[in-house]
Amino acid sequence: MITVKQILRSKGHAAWTISPDASVLEALQLMEQKDIGALVVVEGKKLVGMFSERDYARKFIHGMGSTKDIQVRELMSAPVDTVRPGMSIGACMALMTERRFRHLPVVEGENLVGMISIGDVVKAIISEQQKVIDELGNFISGKR
Repeated sequence: MITVKQILRSKGHAAWTISPDASVLEALQLMEQKDIGALVVVEGKKLVGMFSERDYARKFIHGMGSTKDIQVRELMSAPVDTVRPGMSIGACMALMTERRFRHLPVVEGENLVGMISIGDVVKAIISEQQKVIDELGNFISGKR
């Protein structure tokens, strides 16, 4: 069983954050700069929301003003579902599918320790399945 901890071990623990008081323009620029699709919104050290490309696309309405005049807090998703390092990727996939999330912050206690995406989970599942296929192939061919 692959866990969130194993995904973070291979991809790293980076989780880019932004303040809820930051402008949407600042958030979009950071996401472009880091080539990511979502930011964890933190106030002090407290996780208060998520801001994603999807939040921007679905919630920003023409006539709402400029992206530099709108704060992240106005478009972010909250409250936020989180996962723990010991959670299985199967459970993560189920949560992401059920709640229609593409990103999940990983917390340990009260601390943000990383973020996983649906792409990370799918990649891990494919890798695990390939290992099983290889093992079965070796067993069948007698290579053990």
